[in-house]
Amino acid sequence: MSKKILSNKNNLQVLHEDNHIIIVNKRAGDIVQGDKTGDKPLSDVVKEYIAEKYNKPGNVYLGVVHRLDRPTTGIVLFSKTSKALPRLNKLFAEKSAKKTYWALVKNEPPKTQDTLVHWLKKNPKNNKSTAYHKEVEGSKKAILHYKVIKKLDNFYLLEVDLETGRHHQIRVQLSSMGCPIKGDLKYGFDRSNKDASISLHARTLRFVHPVKKEDISITAPLPNDPLWKACIN
Repeated sequence: MSKKILSNKNNLQVLHEDNHIIIVNKRAGDIVQGDKTGDKPLSDVVKEYIAEKYNKPGNVYLGVVHRLDRPTTGIVLFSKTSKALPRLNKLFAEKSAKKTYWALVKNEPPKTQDTLVHWLKKNPKNNKSTAYHKEVEGSKKAILHYKVIKKLDNFYLLEVDLETGRHHQIRVQLSSMGCPIKGDLKYGFDRSNKDASISLHARTLRFVHPVKKEDISITAPLPNDPLWKACIN
């Protein structure tokens, strides 16, 4: 797996780049795409990086393939060409791209590994999802698989694989299990992290390159935080 950082300029950690794609390690607080806050999105930062690196005048093409919640860290993949974008979209739609997350939770999960199935309903007014154990009107089925991979002094490190991609899925499903993610006030953790992050990290991404047809496997370095560092020591 790739852990090499190609560039760290302007606080942008580039993990992989070629003619068609660019993969970065998102910091907590960055938004992937522009929203109503008006804050500068990560997509614009990446465009500026490409324009400067390759001395490109005018508009730089960049396709947003998927997103991460603002307080979440880790892998984000962008398309650099209009040829690659629909192929990448298809990979994600067909669940051929495999994303694995790491989450730190305070409470011990009921099982060391399990599959969680809920029906999630999003409330746009407070940007929050609610998990139900049976289908309700307007809900969507959500499935994830988790396993405990490390026991720390006061926390458990979970590895999470998503089978579906719903709004705040990992956050609400782990909370519904009684294991809210560290720092996630919205879903039941008792206090925030100092940097307003939540301890959820998009750790690895595996997929077939949309043009070269090569297997790509990327691992995002963990945030510079003592608790995260304890996970790999």
